[in-house]
Amino acid sequence: MDGTRGIRIDKWLWAARFFKTRELASKACEMGRIASNSVRAKPAREVRTGDILHINNGSAEFEVEVLALSQQRGPAATAQTLYRESEPSIEARRKAAEERRLLGPAAFTPPTRPSKRDRRLIHSFVRGR
Repeated sequence: MDGTRGIRIDKWLWAARFFKTRELASKACEMGRIASNSVRAKPAREVRTGDILHINNGSAEFEVEVLALSQQRGPAATAQTLYRESEPSIEARRKAAEERRLLGPAAFTPPTRPSKRDRRLIHSFVRGR
């Protein structure tokens, strides 16, 4: 597609693989997690080559420049050619990943599922018997 016309931002975010579905991309726009050229973007906003997008997809924040447009979702290697991430954005994501790694697991997770006897004990403890 040529760079003079734009496509919907939710379609582009889905094609660039920032979100698994177009519906999730639309919801992110409605929640204010997407900004196009420092302006909050609605799902129908057109994105053009050269636009700067600030994307918060829940797990990470990205600041990218749109290099190409696509309405089709392709392989990850193709999707990465649609944008260029800024150096500060890459560094911030790297730092956040390192902090998460250093914090360790969020909570205790048992190595196996509870047995029937264990479940009975858990239920009796929760119910206060």
